[in-house]
Amino acid sequence: MLMPGTIHAGVESPFAWLRLAAAVLLGTVGSIGAWAVPVVLPAVQADFGVARADASLPYTLAMVGFAVGGVLMGRLSDRFGVLAPAACSAISLCVGLVAAGFAPNLMTFALVYVLIGIGASGTFGPLMADISQWFTYRRGIAVAIVASGNYVGGTIWPPVLQHFVASSGWRATHIGAGLVCVLISLPLLPVLRRRAPAHDVASLETVPAGRNLGLSPNALQAVLCVAGFSCCVAMAMPQVHIVAYCGDLGYGVARGAEMLSLMLGFGIISRVASGVVADRIGGVMTLLLSSALQGLALFFYFLFDGLASLYVISALFGLFQGGIVPMYALIVRQYFPPREVGMRLGIVLMATLFGMALGGWMSGVIFDLTGSYRAAFVNGLLWNLVNASIAVWLLIRPRGGLARA
Repeated sequence: MLMPGTIHAGVESPFAWLRLAAAVLLGTVGSIGAWAVPVVLPAVQADFGVARADASLPYTLAMVGFAVGGVLMGRLSDRFGVLAPAACSAISLCVGLVAAGFAPNLMTFALVYVLIGIGASGTFGPLMADISQWFTYRRGIAVAIVASGNYVGGTIWPPVLQHFVASSGWRATHIGAGLVCVLISLPLLPVLRRRAPAHDVASLETVPAGRNLGLSPNALQAVLCVAGFSCCVAMAMPQVHIVAYCGDLGYGVARGAEMLSLMLGFGIISRVASGVVADRIGGVMTLLLSSALQGLALFFYFLFDGLASLYVISALFGLFQGGIVPMYALIVRQYFPPREVGMRLGIVLMATLFGMALGGWMSGVIFDLTGSYRAAFVNGLLWNLVNASIAVWLLIRPRGGLARA
């Protein structure tokens, strides 16, 4: 086996780290597609004079665009390289955000957010898939750092957007955000021109791509989709409902918003730390560890509802769950050929987004039926058990993650 010092310049080289930095910045910029609607929702609702449920439609359509766009952008990346989806993302975000600023009614505004969601998808899955082919020994940490761009954006964008919505209005904020996105993104695109050195990486693999745990590629794809869907149904319960939960307990929605911010902040730490761990014990084992810890945090929510306890548990939940999604990128990279990684990962990420959508809705339905969130936490634990069980099953299969680790 080649030692790190003898690796071809393309793999784990200074250029690879420069590419990683560009990918993180692109991911941070692109994540505006996911964080803009919650910030502008009250102003949009008041301007168009619609109900809160109607004003929430743009977020739903943005997630649909993100989910479907992830597959399309992944396929584009596999065929033409990551520069193609990155460029499409910059253009889509710019056009979509500017068009949203001129939307004459809510339906037009909501439909435009499909395009914004597609643009955001090009700065998540394709970038993780691409960077996984530029690193071998430090692949886990590299993929996790790229994935953290989404959470960094979740920390930066909301207060910035809120400032400009308050001072200039939501329309001018959308137009300005679209221009800022394209001005930041375009100078970064030349760094992505070079195609991934797949031949160099392939020579260093200990488990050849295509040896899919004794499963057919499509069967393994289906298993990973079920795992991703299940973990995100569980993940959605606190992320979607923590603000409402705090309001119901009498602590106020502001406290819940602080807990959500705390959750996302610790999620950044979690994503980077999970990459370090994965480089030592493998992607499947790290997925199992993260899933088990996420289940533990959900169980704590079930046991404790004091204000101080909820702050601590929310921090722990962010620290435990942030590393789950990047592990799918590592698993896909390990068990599928490099030329398929973008599309395969896009399909898994689409399943995770559908899981988030169902989990948020399902928890609300359970609350309406029972009058509390206790049963919703139990529901999250059961879905989380499905994810953990799949991870265990993958570990014990022939040529599984345990052998790889």
